[in-house]
Amino acid sequence: MRPLVNLILLTLFASLGLAVPAAEPPHRIDVHRLSRNINDVIVPLPNEIFSALNKLDSVNWKEYVRTDKGSNFTERPRIALLLGTVIADGFIAVQAEDAPSVKEIGQRVVSLAKGIGVGNSIVPHAKAITEAADKRNWPAVRRELDLTQNSVQQAMNEVHDEKLSQLVSLGGWLRGTQVLTAVVDRHFSSDGAELLHQPDLVEYFQSKLSSMPEFNLPVIAQIKTSLEQVKPLLETEKQIPPASVKKISEITARLDSAIVTRKQ
Repeated sequence: MRPLVNLILLTLFASLGLAVPAAEPPHRIDVHRLSRNINDVIVPLPNEIFSALNKLDSVNWKEYVRTDKGSNFTERPRIALLLGTVIADGFIAVQAEDAPSVKEIGQRVVSLAKGIGVGNSIVPHAKAITEAADKRNWPAVRRELDLTQNSVQQAMNEVHDEKLSQLVSLGGWLRGTQVLTAVVDRHFSSDGAELLHQPDLVEYFQSKLSSMPEFNLPVIAQIKTSLEQVKPLLETEKQIPPASVKKISEITARLDSAIVTRKQ
């Protein structure tokens, strides 16, 4: 199996406690090896992706900090998807060193987690995130976001909500991929495009979505259709061209909008 780049640079399932090595960070990560120890949920290494991107070109992360809090939903699958995107926004805000946004996102995460019945488990982490953000202690904020993920995942597993946990991961991956492709599109290079080779990761999420027929929501159907469009753009053995990067960015931007608004 071809090694993969893990593009979920900003999701709940981030191993942010790992240090970034001084050497050139790897551009491909074996997703299946990393996911083996956490019940088949993919573990990203965002620090390595950030490091790789920053070596390619300077990125103004403040441009990608979302100010819109998004809509409120009652359907638990929609809340789970939105929770993933909001956590992703938290990592973006940390990368931009935007303390006010980090604190707002921390409170939003608590609210959404309560909507799927796991809010109490992360309240202490939200408090720690706020305190660390006030001190501009960004490594501590990242660690608390990681601990938040662990608490949410454990709470979901205890009540047998593994499918919702996977939707949280999917929401974060889509937001992270949207931002990553936007960065690569703006600062295109062959090395940047190489970071996008991850068709097996798309296949992973397609497989998980196919096992959720009970989640019969328009936004889920839109995600399934969009993943079918994205996968062939990533399956090429050659360099992914600028046009494909732009197309992936457009598709994931539409999905992100569908997740955070009431249109779907």
